[in-house]
Parts: sequence; structure tokens; C-alpha cells
Amino acid sequence: MSSPEIASLSWGQMKVKGCSTTYKDCKVWPGGSRTWDWRETGTNHSPGVQPADLEEVVKKGVKTLVIGRGMSEALQVPPSTVGYLKKNGIDVLVLQTEKAVEEYNALAAQGVKVGGVFHSTC
Repeated sequence: MSSPEIASLSWGQMKVKGCSTTYKDCKVWPGGSRTWDWRETGTNHSPGVQPADLEEVVKKGVKTLVIGRGMSEALQVPPSTVGYLKKNGIDVLVLQTEKAVEEYNALAAQGVKVGGVFHSTC
């Protein structure tokens, strides 16, 4: 299964190829995507992305995980979260969301087992 292309990104809206849903924040992995609902794990801009936010994507067997911190990079990514990914043998890229989507799509096009979590506003 390949990682789905992110077809479009604008402030507060993301579309994933092959999916009719418009996401505000989303998780993607080889073969799928869904809304990233921060309420599930109590995530806020600070302290930011928690390992629990990434667990579902990690379990899909990704080799690289891309984290989009938002258009203005307001979403924090603590060292403990990066450490969790590295401990699981996963390469991690933490970028501003537009750059994160570009990197994710490039990796997906190369056939890399890539996943991502993306914040599409601040």
C-alpha cells in the first residue's frame, strides 16, 4: 500500500487524494487518512504533539513520519516526541506545514512508507 498524496492545502483545509473529506488537521499513512482530533489526546499548541498523537500512524509500519507544525509553526514538538519516534526506528521531519506537505508528497511519490500529522492553521 502506498501513502496517499495530499492533494491540496490552504489555511484550515486539507484534501487527501482519493478521500472526499476535507480535513482541518489530519493524519495520513500508507493506505489511509483521517481527521486528527486533538481532543482525543488533550493536545494543545504547547506542549504540543504527544507520542499518543502519533501512535496510530506508527502502528501502520511507517519508516518516516512528517509533522506539520502549522502555517506559523505555533504547534510545538517536544524532544520526548521526537525521541519516541527515533526509539521506534522512525525517521522524523518536523517542518512548517506547507514545507511538510511538500516533503511528505515527495517521499510518498518515491514509494517511501511515509506517514504524517499535519496542522493546517496557526
